[in-house]
Amino acid sequence: MTDPAPTADPDRETGIWSLIRTERAALAADLADLTDEQWATPSLCTGLTVREVLAHLTAGASLNAVSWLAGVIRCRFDFDKQVAMRLAEQLGATPGETLERFRRVVPSTTKPPLPAIAMLGETIVHGEDIRRPLGIRRDYPIGVVTETAEYYRGSDLVVVAKGRIGGLRLVADDGPFTTGSGPLVSGRTSTLVMAMTGRATYCDDLEGDGVELLRSRCGTA
Repeated sequence: MTDPAPTADPDRETGIWSLIRTERAALAADLADLTDEQWATPSLCTGLTVREVLAHLTAGASLNAVSWLAGVIRCRFDFDKQVAMRLAEQLGATPGETLERFRRVVPSTTKPPLPAIAMLGETIVHGEDIRRPLGIRRDYPIGVVTETAEYYRGSDLVVVAKGRIGGLRLVADDGPFTTGSGPLVSGRTSTLVMAMTGRATYCDDLEGDGVELLRSRCGTA
């Protein structure tokens, strides 16, 4: 939470929002034919179903800085309570309504007080929190996941990533991403992103003598 705020680059921001829209649309398409039973599948976020994680993504795309702060104050600065409250607001009465609400925010550029790149990270990471338990695989454009990995390697904002990979050397085997020094952790860029953000199950798909150390630093999402 001590990361300095990056200087806004309007052209870069525009490009990132285009990536976010693409990733949101891809996730909506992947979930279009789920059964009610599948919607109840536990996600990689402890205690939440895949449906609830999707509602969380909708909430994030529906809150501006003012409404976010109002919710924080209403919840007396209990951030977990704020997240749960906003999720419930976007869940809807049925899985179909949950998905429709998410579809409506696909083009949204509304966000809490976070950089746009953090919203891209949220979309990819929570998208995987949903997809993996359902057995759905997305082949991400390498530029998208590289951009996301570059962000997380230098940030502990919202989710600890920079601190988690300290003293390790991460190397993507499908793209240009590399960072750090120390015991090696290698694999697909998207897999590195998920391990960097604390999803221990993705360590199963990584190689190198630093994998077990990274796994030990992963906790519940």
